[in-house]
Amino acid sequence: MTATGGPNRPTGMVGFVFVWAGQILSVLASSATSFALTIWAYQTYGSATALGVVSTAFIIPFLLLSPIAGVLVDRHSRKLMMMVSDFVAVIATVGILAVHGLGSLQMWHLYAAAAITGLGTTFQWPAYSAAITTMLPKKHYSRANGMMALVESGPAVFAPILAGALYPILGLTGILVLDVCTFFVAIGALLLVHIPPPPRTVEGEAAKGGMLREAVYGFRYIFERKSLLHLLLFFLALNFVIGLAFNVFDPYILERTGSNSAHLGYVRSAAAIGGVAGGLLVSLWGGFRRRMKTIFLGEALTGCTALVFFGLARSLPFWIVAAGLGALTGPVVNGASQAIWQAKVAPDLQGRVFSARRMIAFAIGPITPVIAGALADYVTEPAMTSPTWLSRTFGWLVGTSPGSGMALQYVLAGVLYMAIVVSVFLFVPSIRNLEDRLPDHDEMATVDADASS
Repeated sequence: MTATGGPNRPTGMVGFVFVWAGQILSVLASSATSFALTIWAYQTYGSATALGVVSTAFIIPFLLLSPIAGVLVDRHSRKLMMMVSDFVAVIATVGILAVHGLGSLQMWHLYAAAAITGLGTTFQWPAYSAAITTMLPKKHYSRANGMMALVESGPAVFAPILAGALYPILGLTGILVLDVCTFFVAIGALLLVHIPPPPRTVEGEAAKGGMLREAVYGFRYIFERKSLLHLLLFFLALNFVIGLAFNVFDPYILERTGSNSAHLGYVRSAAAIGGVAGGLLVSLWGGFRRRMKTIFLGEALTGCTALVFFGLARSLPFWIVAAGLGALTGPVVNGASQAIWQAKVAPDLQGRVFSARRMIAFAIGPITPVIAGALADYVTEPAMTSPTWLSRTFGWLVGTSPGSGMALQYVLAGVLYMAIVVSVFLFVPSIRNLEDRLPDHDEMATVDADASS
């Protein structure tokens, strides 16, 4: 892969770094805007429920339109789709800036802006993931995915600090203007680089048709390839199990510390820093050559540290260590998983397949928090804080004070998590040997190759 493409435009890793730098700057500013808007909304309305609706408004377009976005990413230039996602986000931010400048900003404006931003994000993830495949050789997939993980985790550490420092000086208007400016920096970086189009494969040409047919094809592609389907179900099961613990993270720490919000902040910061460290690690290292080895080892460490150790800990230093180590493995595992999908799926199908994959992965998102909360409120907490067989059996392990039930959820979830990882490694060869069972996309027949043979 050369360092320049087209008329002296950067491509390869050099071009990717340009795009990545523009994105991390833009996402940092957007995260600061989100933090500042949260401060404004809570100071103005004092409603936590209203803030929750903002998150719901953001995710609805993703759930409804992901398959269509995937088709458009495959049909059109990935660079164009990436720019469209940024322009859509600009529209939402400029709208908020305008109504705030007129002194008319209300909560429903935030709901509308969140929905518009969610629409742009629906195009962003499959477009960026597919662009990595055509910009970089396979050996750099994991490293590039680690860098993209920094785009997600880095702002969680620095955006609150940035917004907290700038809000008293610039106010909401100044932060919104800064956000708009960084969007154009990100778009400028895209204009500067060359993103090669995907090669046309026989599979990709056979999948062409109407919008609905192509949208459904992403799901069909996954279900017809047992190894990819089993890998996705493996992560779906792990996400469900870990969700039974992670969704009581805040109340668990608050109960254990007597509602000490400062301690909760320290633990949350440790997790965010761990995520950044994990992104840096995989960006520099790239993971093992056998990516499934990276996944199995990383998930085993997650079960040990983020779940079992975290649930057994009873003081701030141990929670900080467990949260940091647990979060560190996330970008490493996700980078390896993403690299497998990028290597195995034909580039001209990745928009559809990646969108379908993400929809399936998000399927349990709405229900896991409800189940986790109900378990804590009606099962584990009452059972562990009163004389029951559960408290007599596990009291020595996690205690019987408030928070012990949620601690038990963490420990049992961790044991089940590691049991799933070990069982899949030992008994499911379709996942363990996935890298050998499925050919990489560069081994597949292309239209041009067929035409010349």
